[in-house]
Amino acid sequence: MKTKSSLSVLLLLFSVFTHICAAESQAAAAFQKIKSLAGQWEGKDDDGKPAKTNFQVVVAGTAVLETLSMSGMEDMLTVYSVDGDGVALIHYCPTNNQPRMRALPGAGNLMRMELNFIFRDAGNMPVPTTGHQQKLDMRVEDENHITESWTWRQNGHDSVQTIHFTRSK
Repeated sequence: MKTKSSLSVLLLLFSVFTHICAAESQAAAAFQKIKSLAGQWEGKDDDGKPAKTNFQVVVAGTAVLETLSMSGMEDMLTVYSVDGDGVALIHYCPTNNQPRMRALPGAGNLMRMELNFIFRDAGNMPVPTTGHQQKLDMRVEDENHITESWTWRQNGHDSVQTIHFTRSK
């Protein structure tokens, strides 16, 4: 009976280890896709206003820095990195707060990847009703087209701004 019990425990541990490795592998693959976005991008938001973004691989390939320029706004910075079984970001906003978000990539076709970054917490945000970026849905449609939908939350109300980008030649 003791051997059977030990075997069950070993099988359970192997199963958990395999699941963790697969999740971390998916996170690494999703981060590689973000790294492949390196370069200049131009686009428009849903109101037709111009926007530009630039992705740069930094810190010996362990992070990606995005500089987002939108019409009528100061530049924003977002830093992406692998975080265990997910991809994390810190967004540096002109409102002087720093939302931290995380996405768990799913298995599937990484050619058309979608990451849904969900708010976890923020630096320099005195109360939860302070205006901040709450969510980012990033969709990589192909090697030359991406869409970012940013959700701004203030006083419990959300507004979404979607930008469609094309890689600059």
